[in-house]
Amino acid sequence: TAGSAFLMWIGERITEKGVGNGISIVLLINIVSRVPDDFVTLYTQFMKGKTIAKAGLAGVIILAVLLVVVVFVIILQDGERRIAVQYSKKVQGRKMVGGQTSNIPLKVNTAGVMPVIFASSIMQFPIIISSFAGYSGSGVWREILNTLNGSNWCKPSSPIYSIGLLIYVLLIVFFAYFYTSITFNPLEVANNMKKSGGFIPGVRPGKPTSEYLDKILNYIVFIGAVGLIIVSVIPIIISGVFTVSRLSFMGTSLIIIVSVILETIKAIESQMIVRNYKGFLND
Repeated sequence: TAGSAFLMWIGERITEKGVGNGISIVLLINIVSRVPDDFVTLYTQFMKGKTIAKAGLAGVIILAVLLVVVVFVIILQDGERRIAVQYSKKVQGRKMVGGQTSNIPLKVNTAGVMPVIFASSIMQFPIIISSFAGYSGSGVWREILNTLNGSNWCKPSSPIYSIGLLIYVLLIVFFAYFYTSITFNPLEVANNMKKSGGFIPGVRPGKPTSEYLDKILNYIVFIGAVGLIIVSVIPIIISGVFTVSRLSFMGTSLIIIVSVILETIKAIESQMIVRNYKGFLND
């Protein structure tokens, strides 16, 4: 508890003195610090003791998989659906205001890593309770615990335990919709648009706008959930099939790394534009 409070204090100082995302930067440093050990693990598992040709091929495949996954996560984190909004003109005093066009950005991965965290927590809860209770027996409950344990998934020696992976995938989809329904309210957005004189072209204000936003959001959340499933399942399959320990820079950790780096770059970019009228990444 004291260590967690100390890390929270450090994160707040980074946020206060830096460009924000203090806690996230601390998490990023923690994940990146374990990357060298993970590369040593990959080298020992796939390249050590092999011929030069086999070791080189394994290295190329590993780098290609990492590159594809990183690009996929970047697209998943930055992808958004922009819904055009038109504001009607109105007279205020002697001036005509309004008439401009804006948009509502709906992120593809609306819930971030929260669905994966919730799903893994639910799966681990019976295992933790059983370990606290000192359960070490056999029978049906032992088989259930083995099914819920992610270290038993995708192993060729015990394929029956991979049923837990299917439960894990269903939980990710459920929590993606659940978390999005809490954080984004289409009815409230539609009412705010109606009060400010805004409307979506081709859609009537009020309830039709809310239903339209809800329909679009359902499609987007499903795509984001599928992306989260792909990113989360890849390290599980690699770990089960090749008996490799979970890599710290894959799965949800990679999503955290990419999101923190992107947000930090955007924060630095905005600071540079405000101060120097020139972006951080511009020539």
